Amino acid sequence: MLEHFRASWQKVMHPIGALLIRLGVTPDMVTWAGTIGAIAMALVFFPLGMLWQGSLLVALFIFSDSLDGNMARQMGRHSQWGSFLDSSLDRLADGAIFAGLVLYYTGPGDSRLWAGAGLVALILGQVTSYVRAKAESLGKTASIGLATRSDRLLVTLLGAELTGLASVGVLPHWFTWALPVGLCYLSLAGAVTVGQRMAAVRRQVTS
Repeated sequence: MLEHFRASWQKVMHPIGALLIRLGVTPDMVTWAGTIGAIAMALVFFPLGMLWQGSLLVALFIFSDSLDGNMARQMGRHSQWGSFLDSSLDRLADGAIFAGLVLYYTGPGDSRLWAGAGLVALILGQVTSYVRAKAESLGKTASIGLATRSDRLLVTLLGAELTGLASVGVLPHWFTWALPVGLCYLSLAGAVTVGQRMAAVRRQVTS
C-alpha cells in the first residue's frame, strides 16, 4: 500500500538530506539516531499508557528510515553495509514498538487478549521480514504480501494514535477499538503474508 508513495516522499526528504550532508551528518548516523529514538519513545511512552504521544514521537523518528537512504543516494553511496545496518536496526525498532504495546496491555491497558494479539503481530512481522531476507540470500525474491513493513507501521501507529486520543476524550469512545482491531488485522495479514512469500519462493525453486 504505502510503497506506492515512496517516490513522492523521497522528494520531500531530499532537501532535508542535503542539509544534513552539508552539516557533516552521515547516513549511518541518521540510521542509528532514528532507531534509538524510536525504541526509546516506544518503550517509555507506550507502557505508561501515553499512546497518542508515543505514536507521534515514534513516527517522527521512523521518518529517518527514508532519510538515511536518500542521503546515501545523494552522496553516491550504495554500500552493502548501509543496507545491512538499516535492515537490522529496522527489526529492533519494530520489535520495540510491539513490545511497548504489549507492555501497555499488560499494564494500564489491562487486557491479556490484546497483549496476546500484539505478541502474535510481533512474531509474524519478524517472520515476514526473515522469509524475505532468507529468500534473497538464496537469490530469490519474496517482497509480496499484504503486510509490508510500511503497512505494519501505518496500521500500528495509527491504531495507537486513535486509541490514545479516544482514551483521553478527544475522539469518541469507540475509537478505543482502533488498536485492538489493528493488531488483529496485522496478525491475520502477517500470517497471510508469510504464506504468500513462502509460496512464491517455492514456485521459484521448483520451476
